[in-house]
Amino acid sequence: MSEPDVVEGSLKRSLPTVEEEEGGADEEWIGPLPSEAQQVKKRKVLHMEKAYLDNLPSSDWYERSYMHRDTITQVHVSKTNFIITASIDGHVKFWKKQEEGIEFVKHFRAHLSQIVAASVTAAGDLYCSIADDKSVKIFDVVNFDLMNMFRLTFDCGVCEWIHNAGDAISTIAVSDKSSGCIYIYDGKAAEAEPLHIIDKLHLTPVCVMKFNSPYNVIISADSSGMIEYWSSYKYDFKFPKVVQFEYKTDTNLYEFAKNKTVLSTIAISPNGKMFATFSKDRQVRVFKFLTGKLSRVFDESLKSLSEEQQSKQLINEMEFGRRLAVDRDLEKNNQLHSVNIVFDESGNFILYSTLVGVKVINLYTNRCVRIIGQPETTRFLQVGLFQGKIDENKAAMTIEMRASDNPNIGSTQPDPSLFCTAYKRNRFYIFTRRSPDDAKRVDTERDVFNEKPSKDEQMAATQSGISRIAESAVLHTSLGDIHIKLFSDECPKTVENFSVHSRNGFYNGHIFHRVIKSFMIQTGDPTGTGTGGESIWGGEFEDEFVASLRHDRPYTLSMANAGPGTNGSQFFITVVPAPWLDNKHTVFGRITKGMEVAQKISESKTHPKTDKPYDDISIINVTVK
Repeated sequence: MSEPDVVEGSLKRSLPTVEEEEGGADEEWIGPLPSEAQQVKKRKVLHMEKAYLDNLPSSDWYERSYMHRDTITQVHVSKTNFIITASIDGHVKFWKKQEEGIEFVKHFRAHLSQIVAASVTAAGDLYCSIADDKSVKIFDVVNFDLMNMFRLTFDCGVCEWIHNAGDAISTIAVSDKSSGCIYIYDGKAAEAEPLHIIDKLHLTPVCVMKFNSPYNVIISADSSGMIEYWSSYKYDFKFPKVVQFEYKTDTNLYEFAKNKTVLSTIAISPNGKMFATFSKDRQVRVFKFLTGKLSRVFDESLKSLSEEQQSKQLINEMEFGRRLAVDRDLEKNNQLHSVNIVFDESGNFILYSTLVGVKVINLYTNRCVRIIGQPETTRFLQVGLFQGKIDENKAAMTIEMRASDNPNIGSTQPDPSLFCTAYKRNRFYIFTRRSPDDAKRVDTERDVFNEKPSKDEQMAATQSGISRIAESAVLHTSLGDIHIKLFSDECPKTVENFSVHSRNGFYNGHIFHRVIKSFMIQTGDPTGTGTGGESIWGGEFEDEFVASLRHDRPYTLSMANAGPGTNGSQFFITVVPAPWLDNKHTVFGRITKGMEVAQKISESKTHPKTDKPYDDISIINVTVK
């Protein structure tokens, strides 16, 4: 009798024949097979991801930094290969991208007061800056020239160019800081009269505007968290017809109002189909432009980062604590709005700064694939991305062309560069795929001094090298004097930093903010929190480890830091031998008299969590000889 046919999809299986039993490895199981278990979901893989990442900066350390006279707040990268930086003192600088690095082009004292808003066109040919004195300056980027200026009749909130190349009028939108009005101007017109006023779209002041060039649509958000779409001058500023929704209730655009947060930036992908936002609740949200639907959310809150630090140990614990304090200060000073987001040219990645560095997020796989500048102690804020190859004689290449095997194309390599501003810094930093020869040292090789020194720096420079470096010092504290011998021959830079700070009265009034019994006493922070202070040169400087100077005895004077090459102004005195600190902290002096004063300070009662004495013990002044 013949065997019945097996019905497709049946759970039953035929009994094995003798031949199958003898087949050993080929025998068929009776009952369920392991292969019937639920298949593990395949991990998403972005096609040509390596090619995309090869066209993004990858260095842990910045390659170069350049100066303004004051804190830099704006950095823009134009499609015409120019980098434009602006500082709070009203200065604007133009830089031209070269095959490797950048070249300074021109410097404008554009405004007499703080620059509050700036924007570059989608084509990269025009740049606008607006100051809090209501002055507007329009620059021709390619010719790096000031081409127009006028004055507003209201306080500016934000500005954005809202036209494409080839449009008849170069329109720019400027929001009113005290109302929901948006004024549209002709950026090239001599008159300061607005072409149009949008006064019924927003009820509260507009804090962000971004032009979606492929669709000729502007996305604007106000201080109540409401997001609106509207068309450009070409389409009479009406609600756009290209979108795939009629009512906002069909979208997720109420997300910010619902969470009672305010947007600080909007970035739009190169093809216009996605936009990413960053808001005061430290959430990065990615939306689909045409539908207004929420696609991705990345939590960058301090709580989330702290949990990630506990699970993965991203950076040193002490350094992480310092960075947390800096970020809280960032929020306190209302500077979180300076953080922005940029898309790469493929639209598959977004980049934005966090306290652990600049994150590179793959939107297709929903993963952080790279953190740029993670070892750097600077808190980066605004970022600008350049991708491509500077070659005027050749046509622009796509990612696919670069990934091909064509030998003629392969001979030209791009120089992807990331330009970053930083919190309370008068420098902007450049990350590339190259690393400095000795990136862990902060020195003049990568920090370019392209500005004249300030008056304080000039006064310090008038002193000779011998007079700047002292041989001994006396700390006059509220509990008595501590006499110190300084090792000026072995650690000239560290002693010079301490000596000049002391002569300038920098340490006067500083408290001993960290005291650990039977270990050490620490001071030198003007904020009294353990997170402040900088060197006499601004920023930080390198370590000076000497084999003969160790933490092998008590009453040793040493520099406090947050890792290699991060010395500023803080120092500590040990009261016991501490050999585990060797080659981590620079020893630059020892106490010769007043050991009992240091011991008495170390025995003061302190807060168990912060190690800060309950009763302030301070430095009255420091005498150096």
